[in-house]
Amino acid sequence: MLQNIRDNSQGWIAKTIIGLIVVLMALTGFEAIFQATSHSQDAAKVNDETISQNELSQAVDLQRRQLMQQLGKDFDPALLDEKMLREAALKGLIERKLLLQGAKDAKFSFSEAALDQMILQMPEFQVDGKFSAERFDSVIRQLGYGRMQFREMLTEEMLISQLRTGLVGSSFVTDKQVEAFARLEKQTRDFASLTFKADPAAVKVSDEEVKAHYDQHAKEFMTPDQVVIDYIELKKSAFFDQVEVNEDELKALYEKEVANLAEQRHAAHILIEVNDKVSDAQAKARIEEIQQRLAKGEDFAALAKEFSQDPGSANNGGDLGFAGPGVYDPAFEQALYKLNQDQVSAPVRTEFGYHLIKLLGVQAPEVPTFASLKDKLTRELKTQQVEQRFVEVTKQLEDAAFEASDLAQPAQDLGLKVQTSAAFGREGGEGITANRSVVQAAFSEEVLDEGANSNAIELDPETVVVLRVKEHRKPSQLPLEAVAKNIHDHLAKEKAIAELKAKADKLIAGLRDGSVAADAAHEGQAWKVQEAVTRGQDGIDPAELQAVFRLAKPESKDKPVYGSVVLGDGSLVVLQLKGVNEGAAATDEEKTQIRRYLASRAGQQDFAAYRKQLEANADVTRY
Repeated sequence: MLQNIRDNSQGWIAKTIIGLIVVLMALTGFEAIFQATSHSQDAAKVNDETISQNELSQAVDLQRRQLMQQLGKDFDPALLDEKMLREAALKGLIERKLLLQGAKDAKFSFSEAALDQMILQMPEFQVDGKFSAERFDSVIRQLGYGRMQFREMLTEEMLISQLRTGLVGSSFVTDKQVEAFARLEKQTRDFASLTFKADPAAVKVSDEEVKAHYDQHAKEFMTPDQVVIDYIELKKSAFFDQVEVNEDELKALYEKEVANLAEQRHAAHILIEVNDKVSDAQAKARIEEIQQRLAKGEDFAALAKEFSQDPGSANNGGDLGFAGPGVYDPAFEQALYKLNQDQVSAPVRTEFGYHLIKLLGVQAPEVPTFASLKDKLTRELKTQQVEQRFVEVTKQLEDAAFEASDLAQPAQDLGLKVQTSAAFGREGGEGITANRSVVQAAFSEEVLDEGANSNAIELDPETVVVLRVKEHRKPSQLPLEAVAKNIHDHLAKEKAIAELKAKADKLIAGLRDGSVAADAAHEGQAWKVQEAVTRGQDGIDPAELQAVFRLAKPESKDKPVYGSVVLGDGSLVVLQLKGVNEGAAATDEEKTQIRRYLASRAGQQDFAAYRKQLEANADVTRY
C-alpha cells in the first residue's frame, strides 16, 4: 500500500485517501484518531509506565538467541512460533517492570559508584585482567546495547536482585521440616526390574496409516517461511580514499593539540571520609589534628599510612602518581595546582571528605614534533570528514530508496552494487542475514507484504544497508513422499511401545493376582535385583529411579508393589518394589545443608507468590 501511495501521491488515489481521512475525522473526531496512533510506539502500559515496541523487539531477539544457544544443532526454526515468542517476551517485560516498581516502592537503590565498580570488575570486559573500554563496547554492542542503555539495564538487574534477595533471604523452615526431608532424602529402596526392548522393525505400519497421520498433522509438514533479498551495502571505509586534507588544516590541528598539553603533577593525599558514621565536623577536626602534626615536622607518608581512609593510596603513603588536569575532583585539582614543590595544602573538602594534599613533583609536558604527529592528525581529519560524508551519503541512500520502486537506481546514483542474499527464514542465515535487524526488516509488513524498500539499517558503526525482498518463499505443504519415512518410523515406534505397554500391563496384572510367579523369568530374562538404591543412584536411568520412588510402600516383604515406566529410548521397564528402608539419622552438618536448601526453596516460592500479587494488583494494558 505504501509503495502505491508513493507512486500515486499526486493522483486521484491520494486525493481519495485524504478525503476519507477528513470524513473519518468528522465522524469520530480528532481525539479518536490521535488515540489510535498515540500508542503506536508502545507495546504495553504497566501502572502508568510504558514498554516500548523497541524494548519488545530487543527482548524477542534475546529470547530467540537464547533458544538457539540452548538447543544448538537440535534447533528447528520451523517450529518457532513468532507470535508465541513475542507474547512470552512481553510477559517477561511486564513482570520485570512490576518488579522494578516493587523495588522502587520498597526504597531499594544502587549507586552509580557501585555500578562503576561492578562493570570494572566483570571478567567479560577485561583483557589480561584489566578493564578494557574497547572490549566493553564490543560486548555490549553484540548484546544490542549502548553504554547508557547497558548501565540502565544493569542497574535494574541489581534492583531486582536486591528485591529477590530480600524476600528469599527472609524465609525459614522448622526443625520438623528438616527432619522429615532428611528421612526422605536418606531413604533407600529394594526393587527388581525386567526391561523389554521395543522393536519398531517388527511392527507393520500401512500406507493408509501414514497417509492418515500426514493428513491429521498437515501443519507439522510445511516448508519454512523464507525470503531472498536484494541489498545495497554502504561502508564507511570506502570514503577514506575519497577525502583529502591540506597542510594548513593539519598544522591548525597540531597547534590545537599541543596547546592542550598540560604539565603532570605528582600528588599524595590524606583522606578522612565523611559518611553515615562520621559527621562533617568530626572529619574536619580529625584532618586539622593531622595538619598540626605535619606542622610539627612529622612525615606525610607515615601519617597517610596511619590515618588516610583511601584504600588505594594509603599503603603507599598517600601517593597518587602523576596526573594531568581533569582527573581529580575540581576542588582537589584547584588546590593541587596552587601548590609549590613539597608544599602541603590546607584541608580541602570534596564529596568524599577532607583531604590534605602534598605536591611531590611536576613534570613538564613533552611537546611532539609536527612530523611525528602528521600521520595521526591526517587520520583524525580524514575520520572527521569521512564521518560527515558517511552520514550524508546514508541519508541520500535512504531518501533514494524511499522514492524508488527497486534498488537499481539508488545503487547507480551512488556508485554502489546491488547484491543478492541466499534464501533465509525468520531465524536468520549467514552473512548480513545473520543480523537480527536485517531479518526483522525483511519480514516486516512494509517490506515483505507491501514491497517497499527498507530504511537504512546499521549493521555496525562502519556499515549500513538498505534492502528489499526479491523473492518470498511462503510456507508450503511438503509432499507426502518427502516425509513418509519419518512418519512411518514415528508410527512404528509408537506402536511398538504401545504393544510393550499392553504386554507389561498383562504381566503386572498376573503378578498382582498371583497367576504369575513373582520370581519367574520372562522371555528368557530373570529379574534384575537392586538393593538399598538411593534417589541419586548411579547406573540407573533417572526415569526408572523416579518411578521406583513414586511407588507406594509395600504392606509387607511378601507383598511387593508393581509398576512400569517407558524410558527415553523407547524400552519399557516393569518394576517390582520389595522394600523401603529408612536411612541413618542426619548429622548436624547435613541438617544445616538441608535447612539452607529448604529455606532457599521456600524463599523462591515466596518470591513467586510476591510476583503474582504484584500482577494481580497491577493495571496492565497491552496494545
